[in-house]
Amino acid sequence: MKNYFDLKGNVAIVTGCSTGLGVQMAKALANQGATIVPVARRQELIEEVAKELTKEYGVEAFPVRCDITDTEMVEGMIDKVLEKFGKIDIVINNAGTGAVAPAEDITDDQFANEVNIDLFGSFKVARAAAKKAMIPAGYGRIINIASMYGLVGNKIAPASPYHAAKGGVVNLTRALAAEWGKYGITVNAICPGYFWTPLTQETLDSDWFKEYAKGAIPMERYGKEGELDTTTLFLASPASTYVNGVMIPVDGGYTCI
Repeated sequence: MKNYFDLKGNVAIVTGCSTGLGVQMAKALANQGATIVPVARRQELIEEVAKELTKEYGVEAFPVRCDITDTEMVEGMIDKVLEKFGKIDIVINNAGTGAVAPAEDITDDQFANEVNIDLFGSFKVARAAAKKAMIPAGYGRIINIASMYGLVGNKIAPASPYHAAKGGVVNLTRALAAEWGKYGITVNAICPGYFWTPLTQETLDSDWFKEYAKGAIPMERYGKEGELDTTTLFLASPASTYVNGVMIPVDGGYTCI
């Protein structure tokens, strides 16, 4: 019997892997046997995550501190992974931030910061991994974590820089998929809806937002821990060879109405 999600022998880099969705996706990959490289700015947190992954799933985990807005650090992080494992099969570009304020009050710094982390940072990681590891190997799986807000606007939580940056990630995904497909690299994006993370908890737990969500989400609830796992595994799978340049919303139907 074939396990289509078997990732034994695969090396996976997960950025933003100190808390929240990054850790959840790293666990999903580890559950299928992948070696995990948790990447984030806070060394103590990624070391904890690495220990947890090894203890719970018996896989090797190699935490590497990196600020994805720093090109030299990104290049160095990729070099360290290649030095240790000799290859990189999967990259999950998950690191991101989110400024919430009316568009007319957003500062230049807020907008630039958002684009620099969510869009430019994702590009820097993808560029380095593709150039140094995936193109030479003729294989790769790049999964960009965009957002349903990269596909639509919203009336409840004004976040124009976030919409712009994640919309950029969506079309960057298409552009890289078009360029790198010939090298055996697939580039796809997941567009999560409302999930509890340290970044979203305060908003999602408020009564006014819960009320809004009931009307806005066909499933009338937020995403639960683990509900991104199978989409991540599907796109990371060596069997998903012909899936390239797609955006998969995991949003309970938010973007279908």
